[in-house]
Amino acid sequence: MLSPSTDHHPDPVTSAGRPGRPSAEGAAAGLPRRLAALVYDLMLLAGLLFVFTLAVFVLRGGRGVAPGTLWFQSSLGAVAMLFFTWFWTHGGQTLGMRAWRLRVVDAAGGPLGWGKALGRFFAALLSALPAGLGFWWAAIDPDKLCWHDRLSGTKVVRTAAGAR
Repeated sequence: MLSPSTDHHPDPVTSAGRPGRPSAEGAAAGLPRRLAALVYDLMLLAGLLFVFTLAVFVLRGGRGVAPGTLWFQSSLGAVAMLFFTWFWTHGGQTLGMRAWRLRVVDAAGGPLGWGKALGRFFAALLSALPAGLGFWWAAIDPDKLCWHDRLSGTKVVRTAAGAR
């Protein structure tokens, strides 16, 4: 009669300590998850830009800003830049990234400083220019990196549930 195997392997444990699928924490984030987080962030950014525009309107005594006004367009760009870079330098996660369990880190897995975050932001603008080709690149890149990840020396990784 055969005896039961003594090579019993317990079920994989998730990062929360419960049986289930193994945690993907630290694994490179795939394109669908990254795009979902970006859409979430762009909706939040649109709201922030609306509030900023409303504040400018009120401060100007109800007078609008002429289309193509350089100072206003630059201000909107600065708001967008600060939105992303502040979150990336303070925990590595925008609100969309937190919702989709993603974090941006440097190539070694560490946090981003302001220089690297600014480089990533401007590189992301370049990635977006040719119909978003720099973003779509992650679908065929062996390391799941977008152009701006490579240009800035950063990467987006998955985080565990509840990780901050």
